Amino acid sequence: MPYPHVLLSAAVSLDGYLDDTGPERLLLSSPADFDRVDEVRASVDAILVGAGTIRADNPRLLVNSPERRAARTAEGKPEYPLKVTVSGSGDLDPTAKFWHTGGEKVLYTTDDGARRAAALGLAADVVSLGPGLDWRRLLEHLHDVRGVERLMVEGGGTIHTQLLLQGLADELQLVLAPVFVGDEKAPRLFGPGGYQGGRLRLVESRRIEDVVLMRYEPTAPGTGPVPSAADHHWLRLACALADQCPPSRTAFSVGAVVVAADGTELARGHSREAGDPTVHAEEAALAKIDPADPRLADATVYSSLEPCARRASRPKPCSRLILEAGVRRVVTAWREPDTFVEEADGNGLLAAAGVDVVLLEDHEASAKAPNAHLLGG
Repeated sequence: MPYPHVLLSAAVSLDGYLDDTGPERLLLSSPADFDRVDEVRASVDAILVGAGTIRADNPRLLVNSPERRAARTAEGKPEYPLKVTVSGSGDLDPTAKFWHTGGEKVLYTTDDGARRAAALGLAADVVSLGPGLDWRRLLEHLHDVRGVERLMVEGGGTIHTQLLLQGLADELQLVLAPVFVGDEKAPRLFGPGGYQGGRLRLVESRRIEDVVLMRYEPTAPGTGPVPSAADHHWLRLACALADQCPPSRTAFSVGAVVVAADGTELARGHSREAGDPTVHAEEAALAKIDPADPRLADATVYSSLEPCARRASRPKPCSRLILEAGVRRVVTAWREPDTFVEEADGNGLLAAAGVDVVLLEDHEASAKAPNAHLLGG
């Protein structure tokens, strides 16, 4: 199911702490960076913090600039983004500033937490996720029911850790402050856990007065049938590669990328690449990789269209090439229509052979765009 774009935002000390243990909140950002954060808040549909952050910091989570609020309303948006919090217990202070400033609020909680929140009379829409907290259900509800396309997560460290561990963070905006905390009892940004391997992609680094902003994107593919945020990134790239295909009236335009488990791009390709009128995208990409490369066994193939199961132009269809390469995970955006091959089912062939096949249909429109002339569009 489609989720919002999840942006994790945090400021940390040089030794990785979010705060100290003093009675007042430790201000790590510079004045100019606080203004940048205000700008980011104005650009999103919702802002989320955990219950612990509400208890510790009593934040208002507002867009402070009147000009930015006016720009939101001019675009037909609410003056303030939706404010979201998460609490398994539902035990929250009903007098906290979070509930009494800004626009709409929503609390995601458990069945037991919903009953407790109702008794407290919290000024928010209370949504139960069932007997336990489920981040995927939460993000799905935010997207499908509340219309949230971009979600900014401002903490705390437990929330950031959980979203990263589950591969649900699309972007990390990290501000590094030139101070040390040095107190092992102080809250840290990230806790221990089974994080995805590989290096994150540095998208931007920028000096803002005496702090440094670093923007990262995860690169490691998901595992098994469960998609990760990085899966969406790589599939968007595959769909963009389809736009590079020479146009054809007799074949689809398709893009493909092969990515190792640590997020390293192994190869990419697209239909009719290098002037070959019959080469397919997955075929073109796999041909660039040494068949003995041990990374293929744990790699993911991203293809804008499901790999073909039958073809007349080559001895082996792409689904067979993927199996012979040893790849055991494929992510696609679009099931092949009956335009050229009736009842094509490359995904089914792969799944029957034990490959984990993930269909991310929210990218289908992008995959179809370079093929509109074949679809009556």
